[in-house]
Amino acid sequence: MTQQSPPPASQATVTLRRFADRAQLQSAVEDLLQQVLVGAGIDHPAVMLSGGSTPIPAYLELARRHLTPAPGLTLLFSDDRYVASDSDQSNYHQSRPLFDSLGLAAEQVLRIRTELALAEATADSERRLSQLLSGGRRIALGLLGLGADGHTCSLFAAVDLERARGKLAISVHRPDGRDAVSVTPTVLERVEQLIFVVAGADKRTALDGLLRRQADLTAWNAVRDCKAVEVWADAAALIA
Repeated sequence: MTQQSPPPASQATVTLRRFADRAQLQSAVEDLLQQVLVGAGIDHPAVMLSGGSTPIPAYLELARRHLTPAPGLTLLFSDDRYVASDSDQSNYHQSRPLFDSLGLAAEQVLRIRTELALAEATADSERRLSQLLSGGRRIALGLLGLGADGHTCSLFAAVDLERARGKLAISVHRPDGRDAVSVTPTVLERVEQLIFVVAGADKRTALDGLLRRQADLTAWNAVRDCKAVEVWADAAALIA
């Protein structure tokens, strides 16, 4: 079931798609990702992945399908923690089975190069995102998470959004004490189909704020200048 609410002038439309439970939500994510990864109707697709308890299992399921990737496929992350690339806390590491199954070359996965110093890793991400988006290229599909505190990517507060102005990547010191590198709203504006994947009762307050376009919600402010935003949510995340 989908529900669309009209935006105020010059703000993103927000379309809600409801799922009965997390399993149905994950299955829908898998099906959509598969279409884009194999290039159904898309030339040289770029796909932005997120971490999280629903997307990561979807990537692992797709890895088991041994898909043939679209020519020129590029994968990137909305953000990742500044940890070793083989750490269990790394979105890249958790997603490796998918990349390996697709047979992607290293240059087709724009991981955060955490073997570099944080400032250098951020500058490297900025440079490679600039190359990816050069010539007006857009990202075919982007998945986003939504934190219970209302953050998305590794953008946690208004100060992060302010620092992100005019940039494609920034480093952030997370509330949990870890550093991270995140894309910025400028990158999100270049995504053709941008989807928040939201599951669990702990997300209810944040999701309600996103759907209401709550003025002080970081996640909403990160996407408000996008053309359109989809929210795919399980029943547990929705306020009745």
